[in-house]
Amino acid sequence: MARSVADPLPDVDIRERIVAAGLMALSDDSAAELTVRRVAKLAGSSTMCIYTRFGGRTGMVEAVYRKGFELLRDELTAATAQAAAQDPTERIVAMTTAYRRFALDRPALYALMFERALPDFDPSPALRAEALGMTLTLLTDQVALAQKRGLVAGNDPARPSYLLWATMHGVTSIELTHVRGGPLGGWVVDSPEGGERVLVEGVQALLAGLG
Repeated sequence: MARSVADPLPDVDIRERIVAAGLMALSDDSAAELTVRRVAKLAGSSTMCIYTRFGGRTGMVEAVYRKGFELLRDELTAATAQAAAQDPTERIVAMTTAYRRFALDRPALYALMFERALPDFDPSPALRAEALGMTLTLLTDQVALAQKRGLVAGNDPARPSYLLWATMHGVTSIELTHVRGGPLGGWVVDSPEGGERVLVEGVQALLAGLG
């Protein structure tokens, strides 16, 4: 039997709507806009509803933070699936370009996930481990496969995976900083195409060294 429009939504639906509103707030402005009042307004809900479901602003921000990593995981997974017929190093390169696209498309969310965008928000070690586990594991799996095929040296994927992650994150974050600062004549990254080219060249160079 269909639910009457007058009936309350299930709790999970309300939570998802509030998290979606939090993502919307981030896409409209910066992390500073991730307030209970603004998110409640975007969700068509009440501030009390957020306090009831999330315990307050920190719980709400944690849910948005976690959702960001779920979205990033989905994009990285799709990138590796599209490159499934290629060798694992090609899948790693595809993963790095997907990582960059995510950051450029969602800079405020990316800042919440990887920078101190909100001075009063510091994810717990357990939450950070959970979040990074959603994404870094995907890269580690590809590195482990590359090691089995002799494309990357060693038999422990942890260290090379960390080096690759640091490269993709570092180059991407530098490009984001440059984009926010406006055009800079003569800079290495002088266009979106240039940004992707520098990232791919860096990851390929690291893979060659790891091999």
